Amino acid sequence: VQLQASGGGLVQAGGSLRLSCAASGGTFSSYSVGWFRQAPGKEREFVAASAIQNNRQYYNDSVKGRFTISRDRAKNTVTLQMNSLKPEDTAVYYCAAGRPVISAISSPLIYGYWGQGTQVTVSS
Repeated sequence: VQLQASGGGLVQAGGSLRLSCAASGGTFSSYSVGWFRQAPGKEREFVAASAIQNNRQYYNDSVKGRFTISRDRAKNTVTLQMNSLKPEDTAVYYCAAGRPVISAISSPLIYGYWGQGTQVTVSS
């Protein structure tokens, strides 16, 4: 499965962006899909995930209530709607697909397929 992330950009604090992850060579219906981010000098951090096992969504506490992950099965894409953005949300955002157990859904080590990343910059 090849993943392509898009939708990043520069936005002012309080603004919104919508990231999209498209799959080719496979379908998201067989995988859990996660979004991760990595800021300069920091480790890759879990943002959100859509679990295939139970159709539930999981979020990092820092983005709960602001970010929403959703699937579009017809388009074979997963989107991350980001509202009320903060400067600390600035990072390269990656989408990933895999079959982690629920207890490990926030671990980047468990996902086998990764997109190339898209830059999100939030100015203050």
